Amino acid sequence: MKIKTAVFLASSACVIALLCVPSELLAQNVPLGSAAQFAVLGATPNVTNTGPTVVIGDVGVWPAASITGFPPGNAIGALHFGDPAAQQAQASLTVAYNDAAGRACPALNNLTGLVLGSGGTVPTLVPGVYCFSSTAQLTGNLILNGAGVYIFQVGSGLTTASGSSITLTNGASACGVWWQVGSSATLGTTTALAGNVLALTSITVNTGASVNGRVLARTGTVTLDSDNVTACSGGPFPQVPSFAAAVPALAPSQLAILGIALAAVAFLALRRSF
Repeated sequence: MKIKTAVFLASSACVIALLCVPSELLAQNVPLGSAAQFAVLGATPNVTNTGPTVVIGDVGVWPAASITGFPPGNAIGALHFGDPAAQQAQASLTVAYNDAAGRACPALNNLTGLVLGSGGTVPTLVPGVYCFSSTAQLTGNLILNGAGVYIFQVGSGLTTASGSSITLTNGASACGVWWQVGSSATLGTTTALAGNVLALTSITVNTGASVNGRVLARTGTVTLDSDNVTACSGGPFPQVPSFAAAVPALAPSQLAILGIALAAVAFLALRRSF
């Protein structure tokens, strides 16, 4: 009897503990699907870059097939000019965008009319879904405090002031942060943004900005200018997979040269052994 009572009490405690955990901490991450491989993804008319931008992750565009500015930009990943991989990534982006847009936003988390960051009225946030019926603005430094999923639902445009930044503390992860933007996003010069930007229209990343996440536009262009964009990984469950750089395939002539070089090395090694 005592054993049954102990088991019942332990089970009850587990249930109560789960019920008492804030729903924000139990929220699942937004699945990115095949779009996770991309740090930059545009639609039409192109993806453009000016200056020595560095992108860690794939760069793609679909249904258009124009990517300009690489070089001087450097993509540590593949360039996808309107190919099936970019098309599938756009399909996954649509699913992710609709997922983020469809999450319930509590009335208390409606931040319409407020400015994010230390230069505004909302300097710190904990995990949750936050919404703006129209535009959203980031000025100064915004602290995201705690492990979990952060979703910002922006009705129209997202704008960050020059020098704005995001600080992740106490387990917050860049790949748990989502900026779902109903029109276009504009990141001011030297902005340091964390999270994945999912914009319905276009994304402009102005000079010297950095993004620890992704800039993914569904219907418009992505414009870069001497920036750094790094495809984040991890985050809350389900975690965003790590970017895997493709190993370039060698042409038959290159394979032949490699074979001759390896044979020469082997021959020299054998001669030295005698």
